[in-house]
Amino acid sequence: MRMSVDPPVDGGVSGAESPGDGGDVGEVIRFDVVGHGEGATVVHVVGEVDTLTAPLLRAQLDEQIATVPLLVLDLTDVTFLGSAGLAVLVAGKDDADRRGHRLRLVCGSRIVTRALQATGLLTLFDTADGVPEALAV
Repeated sequence: MRMSVDPPVDGGVSGAESPGDGGDVGEVIRFDVVGHGEGATVVHVVGEVDTLTAPLLRAQLDEQIATVPLLVLDLTDVTFLGSAGLAVLVAGKDDADRRGHRLRLVCGSRIVTRALQATGLLTLFDTADGVPEALAV
């Protein structure tokens, strides 16, 4: 099962324009959600995770963590990861831990890895080199 999840267009942050570029949030971030049976879901994040888009990532994590024991967050195509995005990742991990679920990250890019290393957060997360490894038990 593969579905593309675009930000909602009915108000809130998702309909706001990005400062300075006149663009829509939907042009800045996209989520591709792929179910892997009942036990795992992969959310592939494409674009920038900043103050404007972090609430969209948070909503996506909240929805998925509640429904599957293993959520793989594929950050391979993230082009920017700011402090708001890092805070969402930490909150997502805490939520998964509280539920007895697992959040596993596929960093996949120097941008994401450096942001996590620079803040000392890399060791906090369960990481994998790729999606197939992340889905392996």
